[in-house]
Amino acid sequence: MTPTTIDATRLRREMAADARLSCWTAPDGWRHRRFDWAHPDPRGRILVQGGRADVIEKYLETIAHLHDRGWSVTAFDWRGQGGSGRLSADPRVGHAASFDPWVADLGAFWRDWRAEGDGAAMLLAHSMGGHLALRALLDGGIDPQAVVLVAPMIGIRSPVGVGAGIRVARLMTRIGDPARAAWTVRDDAKSAGHRQQLLTHSVERYGDEAFWYARDPALLLGPPSWAWVLEAFVACTRLQADPRLATLATPILMLVAEADGLVDAQAALRVAAKLPDVQLERFGVESAHEILREDDAVRLRAYRLIDAFLEAHG
Repeated sequence: MTPTTIDATRLRREMAADARLSCWTAPDGWRHRRFDWAHPDPRGRILVQGGRADVIEKYLETIAHLHDRGWSVTAFDWRGQGGSGRLSADPRVGHAASFDPWVADLGAFWRDWRAEGDGAAMLLAHSMGGHLALRALLDGGIDPQAVVLVAPMIGIRSPVGVGAGIRVARLMTRIGDPARAAWTVRDDAKSAGHRQQLLTHSVERYGDEAFWYARDPALLLGPPSWAWVLEAFVACTRLQADPRLATLATPILMLVAEADGLVDAQAALRVAAKLPDVQLERFGVESAHEILREDDAVRLRAYRLIDAFLEAHG
């Protein structure tokens, strides 16, 4: 590897010496793994939240970019994944009977975090994190000056459509354990290649997951449960129809990957059209779901958009 490549790899596979992992406890006593990297002369603070099955470590490169731009950066693993415990007896299944506890966790964390310091407070959220962030905004549980939603999970891609998807998922929760895995993950090259193509064109960044899971296998989460699938369909349908979207005053930058194979990009575009203060930026076939973990051309374009947006609202 060239020196530049080595430096980029280190950004993704090493935590900064002055960053720290700690624990945040939700009001109901649930312990969450927390990350903080304070800037010595911050322009403000930003909370960075990933999606389903994500861990803090997947966003170290993005976090480093934001820190380099003068932001103190915080993140936490969602309840039931990463280093924040599990909601299923099977530690590899991403279970949730309802997304409400995650929305509540975000609101409670936000209140505690806001009380820790003054100045600009921003939120960047990816995929499922974007879904939860939008709901928390609508509920008034968070009050960021501006929000970046990256490939937000506002709808689910389904080969059978939403209506049939709900019916199938509801049936599967009734004829067996709702917390069982909705599908089986095969450990073969073809399956891994398909997953990589859904997430990112960057083979190197895709490999970062395996690096971190090898270091700490307890972080790994596999497929969602049937209950999660059902809740995702229902919650996304409800969010798309929420009349409060038209009155949401918070400035939002929404990055949408139109070729996304996991979330419904068209649903995100429809919701963006309802928001009164949104900057919508589209990515084409050059980007899969994980825009911030894509090849450089995509990722750097996203960084430029995010930097300009935060500068305008910070």
